[in-house]
Amino acid sequence: MDDLGLENDTEGAQYRAKQGDKVVAYAEYRPVTGAIMFTHTEVNEDMEGKGVASKLIRYALDDVRKQKLYVIPMCPFVSAFIQRHHDEYIDLVNPQHRRTFGL
Repeated sequence: MDDLGLENDTEGAQYRAKQGDKVVAYAEYRPVTGAIMFTHTEVNEDMEGKGVASKLIRYALDDVRKQKLYVIPMCPFVSAFIQRHHDEYIDLVNPQHRRTFGL
């Protein structure tokens, strides 16, 4: 997966993973005041199980951190990723919202 390109398509409100020109995974989001709400993550069937979604979400969360915003992990995959990488990413979830997402 070294040839994986990661980007934030702000017009389409998606973080994307691409191989060449082909989008192989995306994480949809909605910007809200002070935060990015992740709503859905999708990986092409032929790319499942290869760590693409994890690389994409790590990229997205790091980007949100650079923007000094919170994350609202409505997407179950994003919430589970934060739970698995608690020490790295829990600070991105507003303390008032952590219990709502089991974090």
